[in-house]
Amino acid sequence: MVAVASREIRDGDLVFVGMRLPILAYAVARSTHAPNARGLFEVGLMRDRAATAYLGTMGDPPNVDGALWATRMSNVMALMAQGLVDLGFIGGAEVDRFGNLNTSYVGDPARPAVKLPGSGGGADIAILSRRWVTLMSHEKRRLVDRVSFITSPGYGDGSPGWRRHHELLGGGPAAIITTLCVFRFPEGGGEAFLDSIHPGHTLEEVQKETGWAIKAAHDVPVTPEPTPAELAEIRRRSA
Repeated sequence: MVAVASREIRDGDLVFVGMRLPILAYAVARSTHAPNARGLFEVGLMRDRAATAYLGTMGDPPNVDGALWATRMSNVMALMAQGLVDLGFIGGAEVDRFGNLNTSYVGDPARPAVKLPGSGGGADIAILSRRWVTLMSHEKRRLVDRVSFITSPGYGDGSPGWRRHHELLGGGPAAIITTLCVFRFPEGGGEAFLDSIHPGHTLEEVQKETGWAIKAAHDVPVTPEPTPAELAEIRRRSA
């Protein structure tokens, strides 16, 4: 997942990094194919290189040390509002076939079965960044036909021009990277299609853990494994 996520980062991108796996993905990208990518953290930090020590949270001292910019959260979010963020990473409790994310609640809104932490900066990333990627554990309860609540909008109901009709400025989701596979979206949005399956897994396994009838080619390619350079960086950063 980290290797695939890192490949979504292009050289020169301004990346809204987020927490956990995206921190590793940014470090891998910087050390391999995207040496000019800059990382943006919602606590108010911008970096032009990965932190030199392990990060438990984005506000840990190693992330502040050597930062290009240590500022307020409002200034970081203002860059996104100006349309300057190329790529954002977002997690969630649920994602549906149109890329909508739920981090609000599961079930009946009057008496939800599960209450979730809410948007945080997720809705801002989904609405304003030029493209964004979701990282998620692949479970049927998480990959659902329609989310209980759209906290962070993807392509809405999947209809052509949905984002433009609702005046959402960013480009929408580019991929859903899971523990089993990679989903992508048609140009202009719509329903996710299966792009590749991770080594050691099958189409039947992916379908069993997905809450909608997936769209896939007859021969779905295998996700390329991490390169030696990517794997070395992942191990170094995870130690």
